[in-house]
Amino acid sequence: MLEAVSSSRPRRRRLALAAGAAGAAAVIGVTGLTVSANAAPGTPAAVASKNVTVDNRSLSIDAAVKAAQAALKAAEQGGHRVTVVVLDRAGTVQVELKGDGAGPQTAESAHRKAFTAVSFGQPTSVLAGRVTGGGATLRDIPGTLFLAGGVPITVDGQPIAAIGVGGAPSGDLDEQYATAGAATLR
Repeated sequence: MLEAVSSSRPRRRRLALAAGAAGAAAVIGVTGLTVSANAAPGTPAAVASKNVTVDNRSLSIDAAVKAAQAALKAAEQGGHRVTVVVLDRAGTVQVELKGDGAGPQTAESAHRKAFTAVSFGQPTSVLAGRVTGGGATLRDIPGTLFLAGGVPITVDGQPIAAIGVGGAPSGDLDEQYATAGAATLR
């Protein structure tokens, strides 16, 4: 049973987390879940069995930095001022490099291109052809951008990350630079 909540904020948070985990487990029918309302700080409040977990591959930070730096270098050699963003599978930024003189819009563009590429597991140049016609399209999904310049990074055919580049005079150039970054990971 849960004890009465004291005025201590950390204890209240632990109790709320423990109660929430227990409630969620009961609703979805998870068995073998242990919840402790008196867990010490830093101790997990719930322990789940292995049959309710999945493993997700991701790039190491070293690999993400290496790919971003290669993409930025390729753009600089081409004489373009860009921003490069590497996102993980969940769409979380691992690396963002804003090149010298890159415009303020380049970061948002690079992020949205990478988000689109990792979400759909295809280069944004390929996806751009799918957003034509009347009515609702993929273009209506918040956070996406269907301009060339986003390239997924895949393992065994599954996207695990993406590189987005924004700022070159054309999406084709942005994609060329993103591809140069991804190529360093092979």
